[in-house]
Amino acid sequence: MKRALISVSDKTNLIPFANFLVEKGYEIISTGGTYTYLLDNKINAIEIKDVTGFEEILDGRVKTLHPLIHAGILYRRDDKSHVETIEKMNCESIDMVIVNLYPFFQNVNSNISFDEKIEYIDIGGPSLIRGASKNFKYSVPVIDPNDYEDIMNEINSNGSLSFEKKKYLAGKAFSYTAVYDSAISSFLLEEDFPEFYSGSFKRESTLRYGENPHQKAAFYTSLNKDGSLKDFNILQGKALSYNNIRDIDVAWKIVNEFDECACSAVKHNIPCGAAVANSPLEAYTKAYECDSTSIFGGIVAFNREVELDLAEKLSETFLEVIIAPKFSTDAREFFSKKVNLRLIEINTPKVENEIQVISVSGGLLLQSNDSKVLDKLEVVTNTSPSKEDLDDMVFGMKIAKYVKSNAILVVKDGKTIGISGGEVSRIGAAKNALNMSGGKGVLISDAFFPFDDIVTLCKEYNISSIVQPGGSIHDDASINKCNELDIPMVFTGIRHFNH
Repeated sequence: MKRALISVSDKTNLIPFANFLVEKGYEIISTGGTYTYLLDNKINAIEIKDVTGFEEILDGRVKTLHPLIHAGILYRRDDKSHVETIEKMNCESIDMVIVNLYPFFQNVNSNISFDEKIEYIDIGGPSLIRGASKNFKYSVPVIDPNDYEDIMNEINSNGSLSFEKKKYLAGKAFSYTAVYDSAISSFLLEEDFPEFYSGSFKRESTLRYGENPHQKAAFYTSLNKDGSLKDFNILQGKALSYNNIRDIDVAWKIVNEFDECACSAVKHNIPCGAAVANSPLEAYTKAYECDSTSIFGGIVAFNREVELDLAEKLSETFLEVIIAPKFSTDAREFFSKKVNLRLIEINTPKVENEIQVISVSGGLLLQSNDSKVLDKLEVVTNTSPSKEDLDDMVFGMKIAKYVKSNAILVVKDGKTIGISGGEVSRIGAAKNALNMSGGKGVLISDAFFPFDDIVTLCKEYNISSIVQPGGSIHDDASINKCNELDIPMVFTGIRHFNH
């Protein structure tokens, strides 16, 4: 007779699967709450202590850690010495290990004490899973309720599981214990950059393709970290693409830089318009006016509810995605006619200060998020900017963080009127942004000025004030030119490179 050991925290679809195994001649061994659950559902099971002759102790911390369990899992059925040892021990085989672990992922960020979180660290479960995964040819590991149906179908069709299916289940099980251990390590170390870096992520979806059609892609979410893109609803529209998800991330982060009502428009992962205003409709109108050409086919985000008046305005332009914390019933009904338009309702406004990870050939680069806007607002010229210009400086720097370097923006009255990013020349970026804006605003730079040429250009466009990080060995040249041309300039003390 074959035996299956069942000890699960997630009992989804367990009863049909356990019944199937019994029908196929398996004897069930179980533990603790799972044992009780099986009996309550009229499934005969042997309690683990009746196999080991050893009572569960230490509040269940020790129950499966026993030679009669692990030997039954790990012995090689084709090795004579293994078989002789098992017979001498009066040990019986365990041919399937159906185990998933204490819900550490679900509790690591909950409002419970450190000691309570420690109790959600599973020890026996990973040992069982790893043992079965190593010996998968003889003892099949099953960690995911989503695999039950496939296992039943294959056994019904072929009488047993194929080597490839067993190998797949073993690989999946090792992935499961790896991300589990990684989450625990992260919890205990509390380091941004530990000596050994790994992550705990689960695939949410396989995407049609990546940045381009010839590239493969998938979307993963963190198992042990919070974040806005773990908690959103697709209310309507086509499935999200790789580029959509990246753009949604940027657009949502921009609007959540502000307590005021804000709108951001993003195209190719770069903002093409942003504004704050008294209403979402006014904010969108101001953002749209920055670059009414580039917004076509773009992503638009709001940090306030989208209502019918705004929905009607948004429908005048082709957009790929609209993001908001909520859409009114009237707005949703209106948008329902645009079946391909994606409406994304994000339930978590807080943007986590996550670690950014970039892959390079043979390794990874990690850095903390660019969460700081400025260190100071230091007036370095003889004349000072107006209160309105100072407000626009803070607004503009919040947007500059998301524009590719070299980044130059022109802003006025809480809206962008010129944006240029990704230029290798700062003077080139300045010319593009100024030409787009027509001038008469505040010029924002993500990095310092190495020369005074941008200041000279600003005079031609009637720029009212300039804000930049400062820190160049030629700062005096820009300051002196600003004094000569009577343009106030402010240093922030912090740059915002975005490569």
